[in-house]
Amino acid sequence: MQWVTPQSTDVSDAFIFHGYVQPMTTRANDDTQASTADRILFMLKTRGPLKTTELATLLEVTFEATRQHIQKLQASGLITGICAPTSGAGRPSLRWALTDTGHGKFPDAHSVLTLHLIESIEGVFGTEGVEKIIASMETTNRREYLQACEKASSLEEKVRILMGIRERAGYMAQMEAAGDGWLLIENHCPICAAARKCQGFCRSELQIFRAALGDSVVVERCEYLISGDRRCVYSIQPRM
Repeated sequence: MQWVTPQSTDVSDAFIFHGYVQPMTTRANDDTQASTADRILFMLKTRGPLKTTELATLLEVTFEATRQHIQKLQASGLITGICAPTSGAGRPSLRWALTDTGHGKFPDAHSVLTLHLIESIEGVFGTEGVEKIIASMETTNRREYLQACEKASSLEEKVRILMGIRERAGYMAQMEAAGDGWLLIENHCPICAAARKCQGFCRSELQIFRAALGDSVVVERCEYLISGDRRCVYSIQPRM
């Protein structure tokens, strides 16, 4: 399995560079504690539920130190334990996952203001008015994506360009090799509140990807945050 991130494949480096997680504290003597706790949140956001042993390995700290951080995060309501069934006999394994409060540590681009704007537009101009605005945004974004991808010489290069655009927009994007093509993975949705209110944003996003990658490529959404998955994932394969 091949994972690609725009600047670094190291989770801690990606965390430090992008600064997605809002700091848990600002006191200087708590910097190390906050850094480790925030790295745990970042790992759970980008990798999904993990066991304590897996987190300790990724953090390169002891099991006991990891357990202490987990206890604090759990007490703060940022993570919760979920039991995952094992393939054989024995007790289910306990994995840690973000709560809604934990997900809230990652920025959702001015969600309240966005929702109010959508509701105001819908109230004045109706659903048709909202759809017109989404269509206008799609036209603008389609042009940007097409221009960015037009000089790419391979599918991999196009996907890498898309990943960079989405990363800069706050989607915590990665790409993973899958068969003859790629998966474009968005670990975070900075417009999630708006997308839940109006799924035209998601429809538009898929159409933009298809336009940017061209008719020789098949693009399908195979994981969908709004449907209950923990992230959005797009399968990008050469058309046979």
